Amino acid sequence: MALITLKDVNISFGADAILDNANLTIEANERIGLIGRNGAGKSTLLKLIDGEILPDDGELIRQQSIITGRLIQEVPNDLDYDIRSVIALGDEKRGPKLAEFYVDDNSDNNANDTLQAELNELDAWSLDHRVQVLCSKFDLNGDQRFSSLSGGMKRRVLMARALVKEPDIVLLDEPTNHLDIDTILWLENLLLGLNVTLIIVSHDRSFIDRLCTRIVELDRGMITSYPGNFNTYISSKAKAIEEEERHNAKFDKRLSQEEVWIRQGIQARRTRNEGRVRALKKMRDERRQRRERQGTASINLNQGGKSGKVVIEAKNLHAEFDKKVIIDDFSCRILRGDKVGIIGPNGCGKSTLIKALTGETEPQRGEVKIGTSLQIAYLDQHRSAIRDDLSVQDNVSGNTEIEINGQRKHIMGYLQDFLFSPARARAPAAKLSGGERNRLMLAKLFTQPFNFLVLDEPTNDLDYETLELLEQLLMDYSGTLLLVSHDRTFLDNVVTSTIAFEGDGKVFEYIGGYEDWLRQKRDEAKMAKPSSIIGDSTDSQVQNNAQPKTPIKPGPAVKAKKLSYKLQRELDLMPQKIDDLEKKIESLTQEMARPEFYQQDASKITEVGNTLKSQQEDLEACFTRWEELEEM
Repeated sequence: MALITLKDVNISFGADAILDNANLTIEANERIGLIGRNGAGKSTLLKLIDGEILPDDGELIRQQSIITGRLIQEVPNDLDYDIRSVIALGDEKRGPKLAEFYVDDNSDNNANDTLQAELNELDAWSLDHRVQVLCSKFDLNGDQRFSSLSGGMKRRVLMARALVKEPDIVLLDEPTNHLDIDTILWLENLLLGLNVTLIIVSHDRSFIDRLCTRIVELDRGMITSYPGNFNTYISSKAKAIEEEERHNAKFDKRLSQEEVWIRQGIQARRTRNEGRVRALKKMRDERRQRRERQGTASINLNQGGKSGKVVIEAKNLHAEFDKKVIIDDFSCRILRGDKVGIIGPNGCGKSTLIKALTGETEPQRGEVKIGTSLQIAYLDQHRSAIRDDLSVQDNVSGNTEIEINGQRKHIMGYLQDFLFSPARARAPAAKLSGGERNRLMLAKLFTQPFNFLVLDEPTNDLDYETLELLEQLLMDYSGTLLLVSHDRTFLDNVVTSTIAFEGDGKVFEYIGGYEDWLRQKRDEAKMAKPSSIIGDSTDSQVQNNAQPKTPIKPGPAVKAKKLSYKLQRELDLMPQKIDDLEKKIESLTQEMARPEFYQQDASKITEVGNTLKSQQEDLEACFTRWEELEEM
């Protein structure tokens, strides 16, 4: 039996319905990726599943005693407690008393005795044990104040809070926001090990792709389910859009023909044609009620003139903070047209490095030479350039017209390119969602001409279509780019080299994006341990960021060795094995896409889902093995 079922559910907060006769079935131990455009209603759907709101119409069926835990998108600013108390408050019934006990632990004995009696009655000591376990598992100091933590650590505490009731369903709204790559990998492994149903809203494509076994899309009030991971969804969605466009074109053509017919005169109103007239009225109503797909942002970069060939040359940079070395003897040379990614844990010194490289601050030691004719545009991760008391329009420009690439454009037309309607453009920035604030910051940034672009976490809260558009713009951008991001897919698609913070002040530059850096670290680890064999723990150690002391250096050319008969046979058969697995995955995906599939017994649904997941893992293992054999 399904944990939760939505049948013809309707929710509306304005002219367009957030949910329009929506249907959804959630099974045990599923990992669902919930995606949709900014403002489509993803957070509303999570609130509905959590029981915070009720549908306007339709039916919401929940199994008895189902427990949900939820990680909200925004970090609360009003939690002035220690970490233990914040986690305990995830249990609405027992948490407040337990938090009171943590605060009053050293207070008047009589009052403490009364409180302990109340805790005994509530069976709050089992909750206390759960809090201690989560603090240990999440590597948290329970006595530390929540307000003193970094954004990433606060998200970690709130994740523990979502799990404190041992829920059956965990709802995660942008769980990777403010997290560095190390913590995202840690969170991925944690979630994969949980025996619960997960429903995840995230802009991080690598995160969704690795975790999710089904993608649920919320689009124009309708819910559509796509079995498989994110990459499978991309291909299926493209086919669905083509089919919708064909259907709409066919419908509009027929409607146009009927409109011509009705205007032919009296014969259209003869008794024998009344049915056709009624059908036309129905078609008009259907066309009027059709909700078109939201357009894609149309972003253009306001590129300045060419800079000098050498943009930045840094030598022997050294920086310390609180007597701790964060950059130790780092040198680099950035040329015009380079696209450089910067990765590393939160607080490692990425912002310090950016400020030194762009000349905003003087390095404590070392030398930085800035190239000629530089026009720098900078997007900071805190979006501090946005004023909440101003409208969207006034945040971008106080004038009615702006100039982009030498052409004058009305401010409203420019903002519509960033998906702001005229009404939204006149609204105060304080009312914007996270994704809208990010689009506003990009709109403001791109009004000025530049040839050196610095982006600090530009992907936060952007929907997938806007994210892919920004990605393509940066790939085509002819100027120089310095990019700080924890989005692995974005880095892989955009940057040509990566500056990595590797601990103890060691900062090195590598060719390629995140996956290229990871592969070079693996190769370096293997060179450091020549006795290691395939299948040992080296890869997992590198994946968990074991820190080598020196950057990779090219070794002497090694003469290729001939594979043994057994290994050569394995290599020869690998393409056929991969092809067979892909066919099986495609067959299972088509089976799970049929509407009647989810009407059968839950055990059968789970069995097919597990088989699909297993074969996807086998396929990934085959590609990895094929690469190993080719390298050998």
